[in-house]
Amino acid sequence: MRNIFSALISACLLAAPLHAAAAQDGTMYPMEAPAEPDAIPLNTGGVANQPAEESWFRQWGDPMARNISTATLTPFLPDPAIANGSAVIVAPGGGFRWLSMGNEGWEVARALNERGIAAFVLKYRLFPTAPTLEQFGAEMNRTFADAAATENEGAEARPARRMGWDLSNQQADAEAAYALIAARADEWNVDMSRLGMMGFSGGAGLTMHVTLNSEKMDLAFIAPIYGGMDAVQVPADAPPMFVAIAADDFLYGGTTGLIQSWYEAKRPVEFHLYQNGGHGFGLGNPDRTSNRWFDAFVHWLDVNGFMTG
Repeated sequence: MRNIFSALISACLLAAPLHAAAAQDGTMYPMEAPAEPDAIPLNTGGVANQPAEESWFRQWGDPMARNISTATLTPFLPDPAIANGSAVIVAPGGGFRWLSMGNEGWEVARALNERGIAAFVLKYRLFPTAPTLEQFGAEMNRTFADAAATENEGAEARPARRMGWDLSNQQADAEAAYALIAARADEWNVDMSRLGMMGFSGGAGLTMHVTLNSEKMDLAFIAPIYGGMDAVQVPADAPPMFVAIAADDFLYGGTTGLIQSWYEAKRPVEFHLYQNGGHGFGLGNPDRTSNRWFDAFVHWLDVNGFMTG
């Protein structure tokens, strides 16, 4: 489980200087909550000790949501003329304190639609954060310092700190999303034998968490993108896995235990380590080798038979 908790703690950092250098403005600006007319409530309950309302801000040009207490699933369906029956649950990241809904959610869903793949953006419940954006910024600064101190303690000291994370809410949200897609599979033209899950950063942690722990989800494939890379205990029936991360991502650190775990379990795995891209690159930033990961992912789906029935 170490890779999961590494993703959860470290993902809060989002490698701000690397991403900000590309977009040139890492300032958090408040924004009105966008209309989400197609979002379907998952009815999984609220969040304990959460007095704050859901709120949105913009950073690096991307819309972000925090203090999410009501989980939703938003379907993005491809043109029926090119739909192939494959589908992906998309889990944005943000260290379980916010969700990068544009960069790691809606934009990815639309890109999948262009390849004939149905996409379902999961807006899952988050850990409570401060009610105001200013307080949230100060809270994140403290998190940055704590995360840096934890990383400096060494590998032996870190797992004990990480075991306090409770992802039961998030797992329930993912399971409810899976159940909803199954119930409406005919309506949405989804072949459940070709339904996978893709997550980014903290969303990659959630993808891995449900893969290792859920008894209600039977995913055809998984794609944790720039998530934790430490070794895990792999189930005998673990789905094929596609992994992409950049060498200059702080979550990489030269560790490939996750890949080794899948390899030793004799489960299909594809691993793309890109020279650069930093953390949080979504579909890609200009002039980075990691920009080609999405094409590689679609090719991987095709070669493995997930693009055709």
